[in-house]
Amino acid sequence: MDSIIGTYECKLDAKGRLMIPAALKKQLAPSLKDGFVLKRSVFQPCLELYPMAEWTLMMLKINKLNRFVKKNNDFIRRFTAGVKMVEVDELGRLLIPKDLIVFSTISKDIVLSSAVNIVEIWDKELYEKSISGDDVDFADLAEDVMGNLNDDNGIS
Repeated sequence: MDSIIGTYECKLDAKGRLMIPAALKKQLAPSLKDGFVLKRSVFQPCLELYPMAEWTLMMLKINKLNRFVKKNNDFIRRFTAGVKMVEVDELGRLLIPKDLIVFSTISKDIVLSSAVNIVEIWDKELYEKSISGDDVDFADLAEDVMGNLNDDNGIS
């Protein structure tokens, strides 16, 4: 799958459903028939929506872990905690299960944010706080993460 692009604001209805914005739905179109996996984020108080093809790739990596190593077993259990298979209905809505709403403290206003090959689902207030930069100097972070990468074209 190509990378997903964009940040979208939408609302959760009383039943825990969100309407996938048209621009995002268009990008996810190749994945709609296969469905998605929705899970807790490892590092943030948000949810991660994996197209099934991306989830399969992730599971191939995780299945290489030796389950007789306690750390590996603990990681697998925590990584897959709360994992749900979900589908976008014929009206373009995605139902977020109650336990995942509780984990992510999602209220009515939410943000769908592209994260390369998955979509993060955030409570709007928490998303704004996470990108505000109060706790991280983004310039330093960018240098630490991307500063030593060079591609074949000499473009950074």
